[in-house]
Amino acid sequence: MKIEQIYTGCLAEAAYYIQSQGEAIIIDPLRETAPYIERAEKDGATIKYVFLTHFHADFVSGHVDLANKTGAVIVFGPNAKADFDFHIAQDGEEFKIGELTLKLLHTPGHTMESSCYLLLDKEGKENCVFTGDTLFIGDVGRPDLAVKSDITQEGLATHLFDSLRSKLMTLPDNVIVYPSHGAGSACGKNMSKETFDTLGHQKEVNYALRADMTKAEFVQEVLTGLAAPPAYFPKNVAMNKSVNTAIDDILKKGTIALDVDTFRAMASNEGAMIIDTRHQTSFTKEHIPGSIFFGIDGGFAPWVGTLVSDINQPIIIVADEGREEEVVTRLSRIGYDNSLGYLKGGITAWKEAGLETSSIISLQPSEIVELVNAEKSNLVDIRKPSEFLSEHVLEAVNAPLDVINDQMDDLSKDITYHVHCAGGYRSVIYISIMKSRGYHNLIDVAGGYGLIKKTKGFHLSEYVCPTTL
Repeated sequence: MKIEQIYTGCLAEAAYYIQSQGEAIIIDPLRETAPYIERAEKDGATIKYVFLTHFHADFVSGHVDLANKTGAVIVFGPNAKADFDFHIAQDGEEFKIGELTLKLLHTPGHTMESSCYLLLDKEGKENCVFTGDTLFIGDVGRPDLAVKSDITQEGLATHLFDSLRSKLMTLPDNVIVYPSHGAGSACGKNMSKETFDTLGHQKEVNYALRADMTKAEFVQEVLTGLAAPPAYFPKNVAMNKSVNTAIDDILKKGTIALDVDTFRAMASNEGAMIIDTRHQTSFTKEHIPGSIFFGIDGGFAPWVGTLVSDINQPIIIVADEGREEEVVTRLSRIGYDNSLGYLKGGITAWKEAGLETSSIISLQPSEIVELVNAEKSNLVDIRKPSEFLSEHVLEAVNAPLDVINDQMDDLSKDITYHVHCAGGYRSVIYISIMKSRGYHNLIDVAGGYGLIKKTKGFHLSEYVCPTTL
């Protein structure tokens, strides 16, 4: 028996590979199929089933592609409806994988089709449970993403309470909990950095599993403090119910090497967005005018999905050499399938063609502290409101990055602003978007609030209501 958690940090997502006696299954796969097929081939195993815990909102799954390539059967729980062939499993239905048995537990609440999968060993003993977005480590799935005309978030929360107590909390305490997400995912609000745990320990530390909690208390607590979900979530749900462009075709189109003239023509004539995925220090030094920074080594895909409203937006890429396919793959994971290619030779080729570049002024916190204290600096903190409330520079105003499109007009093109986030990644995204729309008097504060805290002279304020633009 083999159980492997395949964790993808940028999405805080866990897929699972299980194998026994030459038969394998995949639970909650990402868009790309090669890693799962290659893993099974390494074991000389055949992928028999692809199990989905629910229709995911935060990424596009590759279940249809994977089934087409392997002959595996796609399985969803009760209430699932989709445009492709799949097996609708019933509550309690069992599936054989070699010597193992996988039992479906219907656990509505996060969504109405949400299901967990209990793995039984060859003796029939409960080994572990794959809980999807029903139960996380330290949290439970948010019940506000599948609200419809016939069911409210309170109704979904009620279902979730019942599912946890009737299906999961009755399992033995030594059963291992394997969720679909960890800390950093927007599918919950209090997830642990740990990616698995025993059920018994979760009963002790997870607020939502308190034995003395009433249903009314659960509904109130699970719905309190939920941030608005990213805008791309509903689009990903729809894609996960549909037959989408094959990943191989997306990669083929998106990894075309474009010469400078073709690249420029796509940007000017076809409305393609230039996304620069290099490190923020490289971008601030020099970049193509009008390009938007989304560094591949930060929270790349979720920020693209949050800030690029049109999921069909044509995209052309500036990337470090050798990382072009990675960029296209990670865009496709959240449904941004319309990558048209990358700039061959990158920024070097652009300059060799005699074309101008732009830059962003980046200053150390020590270089602006006197300006801030003398109230000669307009300091803009673009972290989330919860981060700002926790601690911030007293003179700063809060303009969260995720609502930049709504607050952009609150800034003046004639005023200079110093912009910071937590570490220097989000601030460069913010400034690049603003520059692309005609705001050029923005200065990046290198190192963000993390470095500001270490710099003497700033007036820091804790737990004070934020000033807004």
